[in-house]
This record gives sequence, C-alpha cells and structure tokens, in this order.
Amino acid sequence: MVYLTQILGLPVLNPDGSLIGKLRDVIVEPAQHRNTVQKLVLRRDGKLWELPARFTALDDSGLRLAAATVPLLLTPESGHLLLTRDVLDQQIIDVNGRKVVRVNDVELEAVAVNGHHNLNATRVDVGIGGALRRLFQGLVPRRWLPRLSNWAGTSVIPWNMFDLVETDPARRVKLQITYKALAQLHPADVADIVEGLAPAEREAVFASLENEVAAEVLGEVEPRLQRKLLENLDSERAADIVEEMDPDEAADMLAELPQETSSGILEDMEASEREEVSELLEFREDSAGGRMTTDFLAFGPGATVADGVAALRAFDGPVETVTTLFAVDVEMRLVASVPIARILLAAGDTLLTELGGDTVAIHQHRKDSDVAELFDKYNLLALPVLDSGDRLIGIITADDVISQLRHRKG
Repeated sequence: MVYLTQILGLPVLNPDGSLIGKLRDVIVEPAQHRNTVQKLVLRRDGKLWELPARFTALDDSGLRLAAATVPLLLTPESGHLLLTRDVLDQQIIDVNGRKVVRVNDVELEAVAVNGHHNLNATRVDVGIGGALRRLFQGLVPRRWLPRLSNWAGTSVIPWNMFDLVETDPARRVKLQITYKALAQLHPADVADIVEGLAPAEREAVFASLENEVAAEVLGEVEPRLQRKLLENLDSERAADIVEEMDPDEAADMLAELPQETSSGILEDMEASEREEVSELLEFREDSAGGRMTTDFLAFGPGATVADGVAALRAFDGPVETVTTLFAVDVEMRLVASVPIARILLAAGDTLLTELGGDTVAIHQHRKDSDVAELFDKYNLLALPVLDSGDRLIGIITADDVISQLRHRKG
C-alpha cells in the first residue's frame, strides 16, 4: 500500500532502468474500471505525456515499467479521472458520514496481475494525516510520509463509498458522476450536506436530485439558501420542484423570492397547484392562514370510519397532515376533529362525528404566537384553520410549529 503523495514526482523507468520522465499524475477510468489506475502521466520537455500503468517494481528509487513504452501526448477523454487534478483537494460527499469532506490524499494498493502489478485506488484520506503528508511532500524523505499518518491518525473513506462533487463544467462536465446515494438519505441529512458545500458544488448537487427529493431537501434548508437554490434554476425546473412541496412551504418560499422570480415559477406550475399556492400567498406569513396547508382530509355528514380508512389509503399528500381527520357540515363548517388513533380502534360503520371530542380551532388572521400557544396548551398534532364564516380552509401541523419556533430562535 502506498499513498498518491508518496509516488508523485518519482522517476518512471523503462525495464532497462533508463529514465522516461517523472510522475505527475495517474488516471482512473471509472466507467471501465472503477478504481484501477490505467495510465501514468509524466512531464517531459514541458509537456504532459501518458503511458500504460503496468509495472514490475515500485520503491523510493522509482517506478519500473513492465514493458518498454513510447509515451504519447496526454489527451484526457470524457470519463478520465486524474487523481491529482480531479480528486485531491476536492470536496466529496461522505454518504455514510452524511457530511461534506475534503480529500487530502488517495491510498493506492499494488496488485499482482499476470507477471506485473497494477495500482488500485482503495480509499481516500480526509483526515489530518493526509493533510500532513501533503504539507511535507518534497520536504522530507518519501519513506517518512506514511509515519506522519500513523502519528496523526487517519480518517479514510472507501473509494466506492463517495461521489465526487462536479465543480468545473468546462473540465469535468462529461464525467459520469451520479448522486443516487443521496436519495437514500433523510432529506435533513441531505440538507446538511448541501449547506456545507461551496456555492458551485451546492448548485451541482442540488440540480442532480430528482424533483421529489429536491423538494424535500428544499423544505429543510435555511430560507436564505432556499432562495439562492431556486434562483439558480430555470423557472420550469423550479416549478416542477415547487409542485412537489407542501403548499404552505411553497407559499412561504415564493413569498421570499423577488416578484419576477416567483411570478415566473407560478406561471410554469400546473393550474391546480398554482391556484392552491396563490391562495396561500394572500395571507401574512406570520398569521395562521400563512402557516396552514390545504392538504387535509375532511368528511361530510354521515361519513363513517370505513370512509375515513379508504380515504387514508388513497391519500397521496404529506403523511404529517393526516394525524387527524375532520368532520364538517354541508357548508364546510367544522363539526369534529378525530385523531387517527380513534379511527384505527373503531368499527367500520361508526360515524366519524361520534369519535370527535372537543374541537380546538383558530381563525385565519390570528398571529403565530396564538398558534404556538394552542399547540402547547392542548398538545395538538394538527390545528384546524377557519375563515371568517367558520368554514374549514386548512390546517397547521405540529412540524410547522416546530419549524417556526426553530427559525424564530435562529
């Protein structure tokens, strides 16, 4: 096992010991061989050259090739990963650690294959040991470099456990780098990762996410970052993402955008979602109406537990909005609030109105502080919001209140 910092600058020798040049980089072709070094990059006569990476010996005196080779001028191709240029100092997403880290070194393993050796990239070093090897590279004997990591300790990530963050479209736009692993994380963890990236990397990662995942992540990041992420998308893509968000979150976010930007996004949204969000935009953000969502389940007179269960099974809105079902009269006036636990314990032919207890509600223009007070006083999971005619127009969920209090504290 050797480190990339140990071999950079080593003489590259023909089998007879004649010098070809000094090693400047190594090339991996992930699409063909995920971690095997395919080529060596040399500098000679002021130019960069490439040659096959098969060798028979590797030590402080140099890297001796397995066969005499005539170097060719370096012609990087789509999918070529130059470890010094494209990996060292790059930010990467540590999917397991759910964070963004910087690569300080690459660990390489010499593997015997048919009478010669190949180098395989096995791990990346993101710890202090790798940083020290970089710092002292060229200043101390090469054999001392591994001792620095033994003294300082290592922090490594297996080569196959991270995704590179694509930062330079002109140089690396054709690399086949995906972010599928991010979709498996909780949106809050992805939001932490996005917030930890520099602006260019942040935009690249966010743009790579599926619309549904992007919407969930957008709901978790800070409002200021929400604006930046949306403003860097074209209005059509932004509209697709906003359509996947809860209506109340979408309205709050659009309210913070410049008028021209929010109008462009609304125009590109589907008519039903546009109407829903537009209605919420009419309320003050710090009012009950501004906090509510219009995703909820309400049932008219005569509705039974069986009706409620059927509606729950067909519901495709946010799960947190169906902790409570609501019974209303023919004019949408609230009759009863029914916790879902009571639904699950009752017979199918039981009327929903028979399961409702005392109903707590709030009018649309009441303040945020009144909302939080009611949630605290009655230990609510959902709070119905009424218009001036006492008609049910939306609900506020507990997670909305928690988010509100967190942002207020921040």
